[in-house]
This record gives sequence, C-alpha cells and structure tokens, in this order.
Amino acid sequence: MGRPGTRPTPAPRIAPTLAFVPEAGAVPFPGYRLLRLRGVGGFSTVWEASDPAGEQIALKFMSSANATTTSRELRSLQAIQALTHPNLLLTRHVWSLPGWIAIGMDLADASLLDLLELYTEEFNRPIESEKLCLYLYQSALALDFLNRRHHRIDGKLVGLQHGDIKPNNILLLGDESKLADYGLATPTTGQSTPCPRHGTAEYCAPEVFQGFLSDRSDQFSLAVTYFVLRTGRFPFSAPPANRETLRNYVRPDPDLTPLPESERSVMARALSPIPQNRYPSCLDLICSLLTAQGLRVFRYDEGQIRIGKVSSESTDAPKSQLFK
Repeated sequence: MGRPGTRPTPAPRIAPTLAFVPEAGAVPFPGYRLLRLRGVGGFSTVWEASDPAGEQIALKFMSSANATTTSRELRSLQAIQALTHPNLLLTRHVWSLPGWIAIGMDLADASLLDLLELYTEEFNRPIESEKLCLYLYQSALALDFLNRRHHRIDGKLVGLQHGDIKPNNILLLGDESKLADYGLATPTTGQSTPCPRHGTAEYCAPEVFQGFLSDRSDQFSLAVTYFVLRTGRFPFSAPPANRETLRNYVRPDPDLTPLPESERSVMARALSPIPQNRYPSCLDLICSLLTAQGLRVFRYDEGQIRIGKVSSESTDAPKSQLFK
C-alpha cells in the first residue's frame, strides 16, 4: 500500500526507446522493479513492483498499439490524476513507452471480484450485505464526485463518466473501496455525450451500445455490479461477442428473481433502459437498496462509517450520526 497523505507531484520520466517486456525482475524505469504478476486483463497486465523508495506499488501496463486509443486513454488518465477523492485509487505516475501505457498506482489488497470468488469458492455463501453495501456506498460517493460537472478540464466545467464500472475495477485497501482503471473515462458537458462503443458489454448501459453516454450510465453499471456481487450471476443474458453486432443490440428485460423481492423495484429503476428514469445519483441508488434491506449508514466523529441495522447501533456511542 502506498504512502498516505498528499498527492505526490508527478515527475517527468524518460521512456525507454526499446520495446519492453513486462516480466518478474524487469526494470521498466530507473528505480522500479517488477516483483510479481497481480492480474491479467484483455489489454493489460498489473504487476506488483518496488519503487525508488523501496515501497510496493502497482504498475499497470496497457497495450497502446492503436495511436488514437492511446491518445484518448492518456487524456483520460491525466484528467483523473489531477482529482482527489478518498475513494479514487491514487495514480502516482503515467508513462508512455513503445507499445505500452504504464501507470503507477497505490497497491490494493484485492478487488471486489476477488472478494466474490473468495466467498463463493472458500466460504460457499454470499458476501454479507452490510459489507457489500459499505463498499458500494463508498464507490457511489466516488462516482457522484466524478459524474458531477465541477471539474475544470481544458477550460470547461465537465463531469466524468468512468465508463467501465465492474467488480474488477473496484479495489479494496483495508476497509475502503477505491475506483480504479480510468482509461475509458469521458468528459461530459450535457445529458448526452457521443462516445466510442467501449467498456465491458455485460456491464454497459444500453445507451453506450447506441454510441453515447448519459449522466447516469455509470449508475447502470453500478447496479449490474451490485446484482453480480449479490447473486453471483448477471441480470441479463450474455450480449453478442461480436462488437459490430452490439451496434444494433437491445438488452432484454432483466431477470431480477434471484434478488429478495424488496430489492427488485430498486434494481428495476436503476436498470431502466431510459437514463432519465434511473435514480438522480449513484448514492440515491445505494441508499434505496439500504432502505429496502432495513439498513442504515452510521458515521462516527473519527471519520469512520459502517452499515448495520438501526437497532444494532450501541447506545454507548452517542457521537455517532445516522445519515443517508
């Protein structure tokens, strides 16, 4: 895990001129050494590495064979790097080198996908609702911060749609969740913003298949994420594997029967194919799920929060506050 405190000032880095092959023991930049592979995605790998100070960090290598895609990803990463929120994963540095974009980040303990697999394979039971809702409550705070049009980029006030919310991209550091993987983040200036058809199809909002983002596209993906982590399955049948076919793809109605009945109407609204029919914010979605389960969020003067039943709050903690 990285150093707490203020965001470090990015230092300019000189990329190697020869093609780099990520492997254990390799040195991508002076002072940085790859230790072990932590994850593999469709177009990227994540390595645990040591930095010049001897601390463990994460280095993500994203394929950048396409110049247009690389340019967009770099702009997205640079925009996010300038933002500060307790539930955004800290991006320390962004480098460009032949064939790769390299991103230096705080090292997380696991992802929410890892947590789901642990509960499924080792414990043979679902993730506790209080634990799951705490992590997604924190994620909703970060998403609403990103989505709100209060970020000044290129002289304009814009919002940012993350564009790829899913369990793999919500990481855990201690008791906190952190949004990660900002390569598809897109600035928005209105309710509808043209965008490439990107993201992970199973989690994408239906408007993304039509070539635009709404102010509530991330909320749709957060709702799918909740459903998957709560039930271990998707609410929709699998979309076509062919990306070209997705241009005319219309999602079927979700099958919400695996959820408790009290949560189905909440999910149905968040998964509406019409963006304006969804909740006003991601936090409104999560708070509605809490209400459906008889749960509340407790905040303490020390800055800690937890989720539990109202009756479970101890009377010997008078400084706590109940809030939604």
